[in-house]
Amino acid sequence: MDNMPLDIAITIQLALAPAFLLVGIGQFLVLAAGRLGRVVDRARILADILPVEPGPEHDGCVRELRLLDRRMNVISLSILFGTMAMIAVCLVVAGLFAARHLDMPLTGVTTVTFVGAMGLLILGLVTFLYEIRLANKAIHVRSDIVGGPRK
Repeated sequence: MDNMPLDIAITIQLALAPAFLLVGIGQFLVLAAGRLGRVVDRARILADILPVEPGPEHDGCVRELRLLDRRMNVISLSILFGTMAMIAVCLVVAGLFAARHLDMPLTGVTTVTFVGAMGLLILGLVTFLYEIRLANKAIHVRSDIVGGPRK
């Protein structure tokens, strides 16, 4: 019973690193949600001004709407992976405390959960990077403004 405070202190020390991950993942999710909001806003504006008559302007708006829809799907997937990573990190922290409290060796479960959390975070970051690439491909300045074709 005397070593209980020491056990709790050690468990808290072990849980600190995963807890800091929660802060970083949370910031990533806020950033991704902000991008999703901007893409949704742009899609709504574009849908409202979509020309009814077929033609080059209509086709350009439809192309951009399709790209925005693709970006929304990719960002949503990134947010899903990031949220799942956050849940997995929470499970790691809870597992550390449960293992200490129940005096059970949950090392294997905790290790697998932590590796899974990192895998999910990597997937979230990769899909986020892919969305950024999609956005960069869509960004362009009209050639009449810059004085020639894009290079």
